[in-house]
Amino acid sequence: MIGPGVKIKGQITSDEKLVIEGKVDGGITAKSHEVIVGKSGVLNANINAKVVKIDGTVKGDICGGDNVVISKTGNVLGNIQSPRVTLEDGAKFKGSIEMDPGEQVVAELPLNSPSSTRLAGSDTDKAGAKAS
Repeated sequence: MIGPGVKIKGQITSDEKLVIEGKVDGGITAKSHEVIVGKSGVLNANINAKVVKIDGTVKGDICGGDNVVISKTGNVLGNIQSPRVTLEDGAKFKGSIEMDPGEQVVAELPLNSPSSTRLAGSDTDKAGAKAS
């Protein structure tokens, strides 16, 4: 835990859960663990962790391997990349969100849905028109 009276400048690498209530300028990496920014936490840093929960203020990009949650007291200015993102009611966020669920969801989609049949037919029509 980084307490409310602690200020850090530089890179933080953690191999365990990290709770930040103080100020951090730099970067935070905990790829296999959770990073929690408490209500009094103020970060000017990029975060890369398995799970990220924001209750305080973050100015920087966030990469969550599993999940990113911005709580109702959270304030984020930056881009988020994670397969799952939760913005609670009242959360403040400015940036972009990129959610890439991976190939599992694509494999679970039905192959003979009306939209995929329609797309396949239009591709065939275009190919036929080009060959003429």
